[in-house]
Amino acid sequence: MEEKNPSTGNIVFAYLVVYIVWGSTFFFIEKALHSFPTFVLGSIRFIIAGALLMGYCGLKGYRIINRADIKQAVFVGFLLLFVDMAAIIWAEQYISSGIVAILSAATAIWFIIFDKPKWKENFSSLPIVLGLLFGFGGVVMLFAEQIFTQSDDTEKSQNLIAMAVLTFGTMAWTIGSLFSKYNQKNKSAIKKKQPSLNVMVKTAWQMVTAGVAFTIVALLNGQYTSFSASEVPLESWGYMAYLALMGSILAFSSYIWLLQVRPATEVSTYAYVNPIVALVLVHFFTNHNVTALQIAGLVIVLFSVLLMNWNLYKNNRTFRAIKHRKKLKRLKYMAPKSSIPRIIEVADFNEKEKNKN
Repeated sequence: MEEKNPSTGNIVFAYLVVYIVWGSTFFFIEKALHSFPTFVLGSIRFIIAGALLMGYCGLKGYRIINRADIKQAVFVGFLLLFVDMAAIIWAEQYISSGIVAILSAATAIWFIIFDKPKWKENFSSLPIVLGLLFGFGGVVMLFAEQIFTQSDDTEKSQNLIAMAVLTFGTMAWTIGSLFSKYNQKNKSAIKKKQPSLNVMVKTAWQMVTAGVAFTIVALLNGQYTSFSASEVPLESWGYMAYLALMGSILAFSSYIWLLQVRPATEVSTYAYVNPIVALVLVHFFTNHNVTALQIAGLVIVLFSVLLMNWNLYKNNRTFRAIKHRKKLKRLKYMAPKSSIPRIIEVADFNEKEKNKN
């Protein structure tokens, strides 16, 4: 999947997959839950995805075994794909996939809070601190909606527990991501005897780990005992295939490829689009009501994510290029006409020198 000069068409297609497919998985999980028990759903999805991705890596000739990398992949896969996904799947029994998607977008809050090595940098930045406050405000709005809804006390209690479980899942996702980030940095600083596994192989091991964990829980709590595959309608198997093939394999592969050919800050914009896609699907294809408070909560959460990533966006190459052009344009209008060619010449020279360095 590595390309030195990827075509615009391939980039656009990959973004559409990451934006739309990942955003739609929340909706398809909710649909699949009508036929699959919670842990059986996770079990089948990740066993299929992990086996297919591992098989693909084998066909590509990637190294499959490296004890240190597998150990890390098992730990990260347990937190990211089992704990977090189990929280999402379980929560969607009680709350709409739209609310789940919005709360998942608020994961950025926990990245700021749990990333201890960057506390000094993060908490000395006004945009990040404001982003945290806005993010918490958006989450509180969603919880408040469930508290003040006119449903009965039992339903309110279930919904609040589901949202709390989901919040715990996003924390697990954050801890797993940070562990992977800093563990990778430590490993890169040490000369290793064995080459590191390809990122696709590591992901395959994470999916296999999640599949095994979901399977064990489904066996222990009796979900597999009461589950009959023959009673699942073809439509629901289609939802399962979509989650395994499109959500877990195609979307993730597109995401990894985009990180190789586009700036990470640009790729991270999927976090803004996914909840919008989920909310649109909920509005048009489910009987859940998309309330004004949910939309307001979404806007506030996404604005908070923007603020928390503002320093990254500010230093992004594309953002700097736009500011450079605007500055050059102002200089052209301010300078005498005879000096304009010289300004352009100097600006072009400086840009070429930067690119050389």
